[in-house]
Amino acid sequence: MANSRRLVPPFLRQLAGDPLGLGRSAQSAYTESLTARTQTADRVVQSICPYCAVGCGQKVYVKNDKVIQIEGDPDSPISRGRLCPKGSASERLVNNPLRETKVRYRRPGGTDWEDLSLEQATEMIAERMLRTREETWEEETEDGQPLKRTMGMHFLGGATLDSEENYLIKKFFTAAGAVSIENQARI
Repeated sequence: MANSRRLVPPFLRQLAGDPLGLGRSAQSAYTESLTARTQTADRVVQSICPYCAVGCGQKVYVKNDKVIQIEGDPDSPISRGRLCPKGSASERLVNNPLRETKVRYRRPGGTDWEDLSLEQATEMIAERMLRTREETWEEETEDGQPLKRTMGMHFLGGATLDSEENYLIKKFFTAAGAVSIENQARI
């Protein structure tokens, strides 16, 4: 069949029964031999795109514990199977050979990076937040009016945070006494 199809020009095949050129008339012998990456996947995991606060649904195709394809999830009420160019290319986010997979730290005045465990990095952040809060805490104004704040700690959130995450971050930093809390997710 492939050899006889090759002899008939595509536009004649199209006229013979596929006027929009969406079906077999648009196929070549090469495209007929191709197999979609999604057909060879071991499993499909539903996820949400990490790039902005819209929360588009994704289907993540996994083979041998490696992501092989990411597509829009047609069952998502948010995106209905569509992804923007960044979301469509998010497979590269996971499989990029330059992706950092550990905590990297460069000490003040240092020139070299060192690897830290997640636990050590978390402890360092917590210790610095507590120290900053203690050193910059303002209990009251000069005339005795209550302030109960710190101007030494600020937070700027990103567009990948959803409403629930932003709510919790706002509550956390407000409880810590921070006044300057902002988010750049203005979609």
